[in-house]
Amino acid sequence: MATERTRLTIPGPDGDRTVDLSNPNREVWPEAPGGPITKAELAAYTEAVTVPFLSANGHRPVSLERFRDGIGGESFFSKNPPKGTPDYVQSVMCTYNSGRRHPQIVLTETAATVWAVQMNTVVFHPWASLAANTDNPVELRIDLDPQPGTGIAEAIPAAHELRAVLREAGLEAFVKTSGNRGLHVFCPIVPEWEFLVVRHAVIAAGRELERRMPDRVTTAWWKEERGTRIFVDFNQANRDRTMAGAYSPRALPGATVSTPIEWEELDDVDPARFTVRTVPQRLADVGDPWARMQERPGRIDVLLDWWERDVGNGLGEMPFPPEFPKMPGEPPRVQPSKKVAAHWDEHGERVQGA
Repeated sequence: MATERTRLTIPGPDGDRTVDLSNPNREVWPEAPGGPITKAELAAYTEAVTVPFLSANGHRPVSLERFRDGIGGESFFSKNPPKGTPDYVQSVMCTYNSGRRHPQIVLTETAATVWAVQMNTVVFHPWASLAANTDNPVELRIDLDPQPGTGIAEAIPAAHELRAVLREAGLEAFVKTSGNRGLHVFCPIVPEWEFLVVRHAVIAAGRELERRMPDRVTTAWWKEERGTRIFVDFNQANRDRTMAGAYSPRALPGATVSTPIEWEELDDVDPARFTVRTVPQRLADVGDPWARMQERPGRIDVLLDWWERDVGNGLGEMPFPPEFPKMPGEPPRVQPSKKVAAHWDEHGERVQGA
C-alpha cells in the first residue's frame, strides 16, 4: 500500500521549492484542544511563523527532536544531516565538548523548516552561536526552571528581578515562555567570548539573583538542595546544551509553543494560550516581540567582574552535566548527601583507592 503524500510548494530566496510531505494526516498531537493536530497542520504552522522563527533559530547549528509516531511515541535527536538531505538544508562543522567534530544541521529558509517537519521534527533546539562562528555565542541564555511545588507564578517575579540584575550589568533582556512551566531570558551579546566564559557570566547573574531572592531562587545543581524554588539552570549556557527555540512547538499534549512576549505581558501570561493553532494569529495581531533583539548586542564584562569577585570570595566553579569531561576547578560530581569528604582532594578529584 502506497504511503499517502502531498506535495507542497514553498517560496524561498532562490525561487519556489517543492517538499513532499508523507503521512500528512498523521496525528502529531492527538489530544490537542479543538481536535488532533496533524503533520500537515504543523508544516503549515512552520510556514506561517517562518520570519520570526528563522530570525531566532536560523543560520545556526540546530538539533531536531523527531517523533516518528507523534508526541506519544519515542523520540530521538538529529544533529548530523541524514542521508538524502536536500541541498537547500545547510550544515556547519561543529566541535563538541568531547573534542569530536561533525557537521550539524543549519536552517536558512522556509523549505528547510518544512523539510524538518517532513522528517517528523516537533521541537527545534538551536545553539546560542551562529554558523559563521560556532564557538562564540551571540546570546546569553538563562533558563528559569520551576522545581516541584513551583510553577509559572513563581517564575514571573524571578524573571522581573533577573531583568533588573541584567540591566545593572549593562544588558537588555528579552523573555519567552518555555512552552511548559518555565521562562527563558535571553540577552543579545557581541560574540567575543566562548561558551565556558559566557557560562561564568550566567552563573554570576544567577548568584546575584539568588542573593536577592534567596527563598525563591536557587543555583543549586543538586536537586536535593533546591527545595521549592526556581532553579537558574546555568548549564544551559554550555556548548551543545540547548533549549526549545523561540516559536518552536513543544512535545506536550496541548501543542504549546515557546513564545516570545513583551515584559508588559509577563504578569498575566498563560503559557497554555500559546499553541501551534494560536501563535500565527498572535503574530499577525501584535508582531514579534523579539524582532529588535539583535539591534544592540551588549557585553558581559560586568558579569565577568562579578564572577571574579565571587571567586575571590570563595565561590568557585559549579558542577557540569554528567556527559562533560571533568572540568578544571569543578567540585566533586557526587550528591552532597552521599559525599564522603575523605574521598575527595582539594581539586575535586577522587582520592585514589577511595
